[in-house]
Amino acid sequence: MTSRDHLRPDAAGQVDLTPASAGWTHLSFGVVTLDGAAHDGHTGANEVAVVPQQGALHVTVRGATHDVSRRGVFEELPTVVYLPPGTAYRVEGTGTFAHGGAPATGTLPVRLVRPEDIQVEMRGGANATRQVSHVLGPDQAAERLLVYEVYTPSGNWSGWPPHRHDGQLSSLYIEETYHYRVQPAHGWAIHRNYSPEDGDDEALVARDGDVILSRRGYHPVAAAPGSNVYYLNFMAGEATGDARRTPPVDEPDWGWMRQDWGGRALALPIPVRAGQK
Repeated sequence: MTSRDHLRPDAAGQVDLTPASAGWTHLSFGVVTLDGAAHDGHTGANEVAVVPQQGALHVTVRGATHDVSRRGVFEELPTVVYLPPGTAYRVEGTGTFAHGGAPATGTLPVRLVRPEDIQVEMRGGANATRQVSHVLGPDQAAERLLVYEVYTPSGNWSGWPPHRHDGQLSSLYIEETYHYRVQPAHGWAIHRNYSPEDGDDEALVARDGDVILSRRGYHPVAAAPGSNVYYLNFMAGEATGDARRTPPVDEPDWGWMRQDWGGRALALPIPVRAGQK
């Protein structure tokens, strides 16, 4: 069964998502794979972040060329190029990069976000431990965009407790894409989108290269045992400036786990008879 919220790259390794094709308002997202060619882009009315994933890549903008090469998403943090509206740019080289944008007024200049500029946070605990890299987090200047890289080790959960930012239950409305990379490449994760109020509930198998949209409700992720999972989040919505710091709203049934990441785990083995050790 296919879902409009689950995209696979085409034969050339490309993904191209616009607000019109997504059926939402703010966020655009794309993935481009180059084999020695060049990609010419223009930000139009959007602010845009270019995030390299792997390969020898260079970005030229306003007469300056920047080396944004990266060994791989599981190897090192990226050098990201932030581009304001009305900016032409070119990406050249061999490798894969992602780009995403959202409407902006152009108050910020072109800049590089280097690995040493990126805040790295260890979030959760027990089997909900993951790393969140604030590639363009609320501590970084942007008008509307938020960008994160999340690493979920084999068998672990992320996006936990389940949370939402869809304008419901006093949350802000923010659109979000998940671009998955998985190690090994034949591995997978489960991405669940669900909204009890709307009756929506969809569990999607995320494989290497997939893009999954989170347009409403809660959206936790579980990495299959043996699968190390990375996802790149681009987010944009009604929050601008400092309001980008506003946290999402946890699902009421699971918010308690922020104080008990062990999850009240069952003790094994189960005794044959009550009272036996």
